Amino acid sequence: MAEILNLNRARKAKAKVEDKTRAAENRAKFGRAKADKALDAARADKLRRDLDGAKREE
Repeated sequence: MAEILNLNRARKAKAKVEDKTRAAENRAKFGRAKADKALDAARADKLRRDLDGAKREE
């Protein structure tokens, strides 16, 4: 005999899994700590200053 399936529960469970997947993707995409962002900005600034300092005057 077949198992009885509650369609509302199945639909909600599927939506929950999709939401968790989307949340994981967004964490990977946008979830950077403020310290990480500041570190990247500081590194970029230092690289820019080093490059500007190494330019030759014409």
